[in-house]
Amino acid sequence: MARILIVEDEPAMLSGLADNFEFEGYEVDTASKGDDGLKKLKTEQYDLVLLDVMLPVISGFDVLKQIRAQNIQTPIVLLTAKGEELDKVRGLELGADDYITKPFSLRELLARVKAILRRTGFDPNTSSQSIQIGKLTVNFESYEAVDEGEQVKLSHKEFEILHYLYKRANQIVTRDELLDKVWGLDYQPTSRTIDNFILRLRQKVDTPKTNHILTVHGFGYKLVL
Repeated sequence: MARILIVEDEPAMLSGLADNFEFEGYEVDTASKGDDGLKKLKTEQYDLVLLDVMLPVISGFDVLKQIRAQNIQTPIVLLTAKGEELDKVRGLELGADDYITKPFSLRELLARVKAILRRTGFDPNTSSQSIQIGKLTVNFESYEAVDEGEQVKLSHKEFEILHYLYKRANQIVTRDELLDKVWGLDYQPTSRTIDNFILRLRQKVDTPKTNHILTVHGFGYKLVL
């Protein structure tokens, strides 16, 4: 399942795009201001971004410029009400992967998104998307993990923890975040329980030469890819 961020300040447009992409099977996150979208791009991991050009606080062009300056290479499709050739050229020169001018056909937008995802190695029509994390090849949709062709048994909670760490790859994840996102509010394990899960994951993920799940003392954990 591809994870998409939609940054759009028109509430009806944002809601409509989110609903349609979720209906198509995408995992959708949203932001309505440029600075909020920029913050999410710096702290979260997405497969593609739909970025409106005319945004409050920070324009889409400035968001694009800043993330490319930080070497964040997430594919970006610009959404613009402007039809001027110079604006389109500027967006592409700043590092956009594509642009589409409002009003646009939803079918055309979906087709462009699928084409970009395929070019970047993610096929939206394929249910089996495998990701390399350390020595494991992991499929979070089918809950399968393989190490050199051999199946590796991970519990449901281990998959959920690893999936959340992957979505926040290279960012610090606190124990409280894991408690909230993996276990929820109905059941609260102790910090020691989480430490034990992390220990077991390290034994299955880390290689003899490389540690991928790091402990950030006083804060939590970080998955390094």
